[in-house]
Amino acid sequence: MHILAFLIRRAVQAVIVMFVISLIGFSIQDNLGDPLRELVGQSVSEEARDDLREELGLNDPFLVQYTRFLGNALQGDLGNSYFFKRPALSVILDKFPATFELVLGAVFIFVSLSIPAGIYCAINRDSWLARIIMTGSIVGISIPVFLTAIGMVWLFGVELGWLPAFGRGDTYELPWGWDTGFLTWDGLSHLILPSVTLSSIMLPLFIRLIRAEMMEAMGTEYVRFARAKGLSTRRVRYVHAFRNTLLPVVTVGGLMIGTLIAYTILTETVFQWPGMGFLFLEAVNRVDTPLIIAYIIIVGLIFVVVNTIVDFIYTLINPMVKLPGAKG
Repeated sequence: MHILAFLIRRAVQAVIVMFVISLIGFSIQDNLGDPLRELVGQSVSEEARDDLREELGLNDPFLVQYTRFLGNALQGDLGNSYFFKRPALSVILDKFPATFELVLGAVFIFVSLSIPAGIYCAINRDSWLARIIMTGSIVGISIPVFLTAIGMVWLFGVELGWLPAFGRGDTYELPWGWDTGFLTWDGLSHLILPSVTLSSIMLPLFIRLIRAEMMEAMGTEYVRFARAKGLSTRRVRYVHAFRNTLLPVVTVGGLMIGTLIAYTILTETVFQWPGMGFLFLEAVNRVDTPLIIAYIIIVGLIFVVVNTIVDFIYTLINPMVKLPGAKG
């Protein structure tokens, strides 16, 4: 029953959070410019502009516009894109696979590298390799992601010519309509540079976080007790110490996965990656307010879902961590 109570509580929280996000997103539309600029151009008369503005409901009071938007949103309608002439939600969902695969590739890279590097630096803290890794992590944190992207394009795309520097490459359409680049060599080659660039945001942070948590765990009483029981060094390090290290790592990681989606705006722009971030930037330039609001709501929903999943993962890593509402 406590799982049901947790889900109900989270559902209520999600509704509140999404309401606030939608309100903020809808509130900023008047500060983005005139959407009629892209719809009708400069040659249309003021009378025609006023008629179109009235037809779109742009002259209505803010409360009336927001209430109308909220009622439509509850039915899955986030408005029609001014530029694409299609439902904004449909346009974003068409671009979601590209962004999802980019984020998935980045997560795979920084998780597969940060965990062994962080553990090694904690266990062999005085070795020359650990010092190089820690120094490199400081440099990595200091370099902006767009500068990393430009450097990747120049070195591997222009100078060496090893990897393609823009676009998504060939994709394979799955039966349920999902276009993936994971199943083609050309798609995978196009994915490498943007994924490495995006992972550079989190990789240095996670190396330092895992190292710090691992060092702290190695000095705790339960690790000393495990050693005193005669357990092998490998079991003490990777079962007792590392398992407890994962709790804060999962916490930060869950939040950062959502943050990566926001950072894809810069990465997708440099690499001309046809995902949600690149679409959002184009929508801002075109003052496509329905598309902008839909993007903000979708990203907010992803944050809510990821945070809920992280809470469940807690209980898998450490049974002593109870779901909110559980007894004992």
